[in-house]
Amino acid sequence: MKFALLWSAVFCSTVVLAGPPPTKQEGIESGQYQWNAQKGEKVEALKLKGDITRGEEAYEICGACHLASGAGRPDGTFPQLAGQHTTVLIKQMADIRAGMRDNPTMYPFAVSLTDPQELADVSAFIEHLCIPTTHGKYEGVDAAIQVATGKQLYEKQCLECHGKNGEGNKKLFYPVIAGQHYQYLLRQMTEIRDGRRRNANPDMVKVIKPYTDAQLVAISAYQASLSMPGAMCAKKK
Repeated sequence: MKFALLWSAVFCSTVVLAGPPPTKQEGIESGQYQWNAQKGEKVEALKLKGDITRGEEAYEICGACHLASGAGRPDGTFPQLAGQHTTVLIKQMADIRAGMRDNPTMYPFAVSLTDPQELADVSAFIEHLCIPTTHGKYEGVDAAIQVATGKQLYEKQCLECHGKNGEGNKKLFYPVIAGQHYQYLLRQMTEIRDGRRRNANPDMVKVIKPYTDAQLVAISAYQASLSMPGAMCAKKK
C-alpha cells in the first residue's frame, strides 16, 4: 500500500507515461463523435454494482494526485472528484482509456484499472465521499461582482442541466460542479469553447461557444461558490 502511494506520488511530480496513449478516436469536431454512445466497456461498467471496499483499494493510486479525500488541488491541476456521479466518472475514465478524451497525465492511471468491474468499484468509492467545503474559489478583489454576474449567466443557460446547487444529473451524465475548483472549471470551459475537449457534450459546446473570456471567468467564479445541501463534508469545529 505504501509503495503504491509512493510510486503514484512520484508519478504526479514527474508525469512519466506508462507506454504510449491510445490512438485518438474521432473527436467532436469531426461530426462523427457520438457523445454518449451506448457501447463498449462504459456500458458494461454502468450495469455493474460497484463495491466501495474494493473501490477504496483501487483508488489508492489515485490519491496522490486527487488526495485521499478526493479533494484534488485548489490550483485546479487535479480536479475535485469526491461526490461525483458514478455515471460521469465511468464515462470520463472510459473515454480516456479509449482515446476520446486527451489527458496524458491521467491515462496511465485510467488504464491501470483492469476491467469494467474495477471501473464501477472505484467510481462507487469516489461517489460516496463527502464534498470538501474548502476548495479553490475566485479570489479577485472583484469577487462579489464576478459571482453576481456569473449567477445571472448560470441561471440563464447552465441551471437546467447542472442544477440549482451544482448537483448535475446522474441519469443524464451531467457532472456535479458543486465544490469544484475555480481554476479547473475555467480551464475546462475554455477548452470546451475552443474545441480542445474532444469528448465534450455537443449541447454544451453550442451553449458555451459565444461566451467571452470575461464571461467564462464570471461563470466559473459562481460555479465554484456552489454547495450541495447534505453532500458537503461536515465543517470542522
